[in-house]
Amino acid sequence: MKLTTFQTDEGNQLGIVTERGVLDVAAAAAAAGVPRAITPDAVYGRGNAVLERLRALVETATDASLYLNKSDLTYGPAVPNPGKILCVGLNYQKHAAETGAEPPAEPVLFSKFNNSIAAPNEGIPLQADWTRVDYESELGVVMGATVRNVAVEEALQAVFGYCNMNDLSERRLQMLSGQWLLGKTLDKFLPLGPYVVTADEIPDPQNLSIKGWMNGELRQSSNTADMIFTVAEVIAYASKVMTLNPGDVISTGTPEGVIMGMADKVWMKPGDEYSVEVEGLGVLSNKMIEA
Repeated sequence: MKLTTFQTDEGNQLGIVTERGVLDVAAAAAAAGVPRAITPDAVYGRGNAVLERLRALVETATDASLYLNKSDLTYGPAVPNPGKILCVGLNYQKHAAETGAEPPAEPVLFSKFNNSIAAPNEGIPLQADWTRVDYESELGVVMGATVRNVAVEEALQAVFGYCNMNDLSERRLQMLSGQWLLGKTLDKFLPLGPYVVTADEIPDPQNLSIKGWMNGELRQSSNTADMIFTVAEVIAYASKVMTLNPGDVISTGTPEGVIMGMADKVWMKPGDEYSVEVEGLGVLSNKMIEA
């Protein structure tokens, strides 16, 4: 399944992308007599436990009025309210090389906060003193089960699905103190979407092309096979020190091609647009705007 959210006067609503259009999940649930609305937070908060219910809803939703035209929708963040946001730094061999860093011996984890979440096509506001803004195309992982000390061999069973993410960074702030948070969790600095594709449709997250375009120019072109630590290894590693829950999001690192690794660094500015495409997950585009 391919899940998305769309914006309404009542907030972000859950949709399921089908050949007939985008199924309005809340409307379909009401038509089926489900006593309470099925919201994005409710679905991601329960994770894999609700997948069969969602599939059943699609099968029984025969009324054409329950399906919306994709072109009429304003998409929200694919996961509007993650419980935790974990990110992995320096997790591609060639990206580590372009930054002059040694490949890490263990995953480099840092976090972003929910203020950094942004929707597809949403403008990313840049303050005038943010002069080193960079892009990072990334594969996002949405957790679907609660795990603690999970084995690498079992880690992918806890995944709900995958999505595009752009781990935007302000490099001056990121490097200011040696603690990356300040340059990473600025408002709207983590667009994600437009979809969450359930894990059954992505059998091997370590064999996906990952690309990024700045103003239409291909800047990043790699494959998740270049990850230093696989998705399963990252989940298992993180779960050794914290409980991972349904709805948590993990951004798994970026390949080479970022501005920071270039000899001639022309940083992003208002008017620039960056698009991320991980194989099978659609395209995520956002334009930088003045704050």
